Formats: sequence, structure tokens, C-alpha cells
Amino acid sequence: MKEKDNNPDSEVMEAQVDYNKRYTYADYLTWDDDNRWELIDGVPYMMSAPNRHHQGILGNLYLIFGNYLKGKSCKVYFAPFDVRLNADTLDNIVVQPDLIIVCDDSKLDKAGCKGVPDMVVEILSPSTARYDRNLKFHTYKKVGIKEYWIVDPETKSLAIHILKGDDYIIHPFLDEETVPVHVLEGFTINLSEVFEE
Repeated sequence: MKEKDNNPDSEVMEAQVDYNKRYTYADYLTWDDDNRWELIDGVPYMMSAPNRHHQGILGNLYLIFGNYLKGKSCKVYFAPFDVRLNADTLDNIVVQPDLIIVCDDSKLDKAGCKGVPDMVVEILSPSTARYDRNLKFHTYKKVGIKEYWIVDPETKSLAIHILKGDDYIIHPFLDEETVPVHVLEGFTINLSEVFEE
């Protein structure tokens, strides 16, 4: 879970959240505050603001993907951007991945993505590493996200998770290696561009 910020208003909002209760997207929309939240199986998680290094990597990734996808059917989006992973059933999983790729326009609406994106990227920070590697990992696998990238700024490494059947096959990469983007056949990225300051 991401750390709570020190905004006094956020403490008021957090006091209204009952962590023993399960929420839906409809509830989530009523939380009129300046905080970012995620819901996983109805449990709320408050998101802290990312640091400058995190945002630099996210900016690099967005530019790389955005330039490649110009004029193509797949689209790239970055946080904050609501992704409702089970919108057609319980509608109790709402995440804001750092970056997503969506290749089916029917999953996009005015609010964000309503369904499972083709690819998700999460950039680790000390407060999110366990959350991204465990809870989000299992959630993304359960809903069937084809490709899940976990970027580690500290080690300048990347773990690519490719869904095969019901499980992820993990492919690790280090800085300066060239990595394939499986959902975008033929497209590769050199990690030195991702970690470039």
C-alpha cells in the first residue's frame, strides 16, 4: 500500500473510510478529495505522490510508447487514469497503474479504461514495492492482463511478466538491455532510454 501524505484534508477523508467495509466504483466516485485511491476487491488503498525519479522514468516510457504508437490502433495512457478491471461484474477493482496500453477502443470511456488493458507498467518506489509485487501482481494475473512490467529504479532493472495460461512467466532484464514488448509484436525498447535522466 502506498504511504499516506501529510495533507490535513486527507486525514478527514481517510477517517471516513472504513477499512473493514468493501467498496465499489460507485462509492469511489463519491470520495471528493484531492487524494488518489485504488480499490482491490473493494479494499481501499491511498496512493502517495510519486517522486521526481519515478516521474522521470514514467515520462521516458510514455514518450517511447507514445512515439511508437502514433497512428496505430493501440493507445498509451499514464496515471492518474482509472482502470476498472472488473467493471462488468462486481466493479470493485479500480487501479491507477503508472502506464497502460489498450488495443481495444471499446474498453475506453470518458472515465478511463473499463476492462482489462493489454499491458500494465508499474514503477516501484520504497512505499509501493511490496504492493506492486504482491497484491497487484496477483490481481493482474487473476483478471488476465497479458503483459505486466515491474520497473525497479533502484537496481535499474525490469521484470516482464507474460501471461501463459493462468500464470505469469517472468523475464528479467537489466539496464542497457533491449527488451521486447510482447503485446506490440516487433517492438523493442532499450532500457538505457527508460532510465536516462
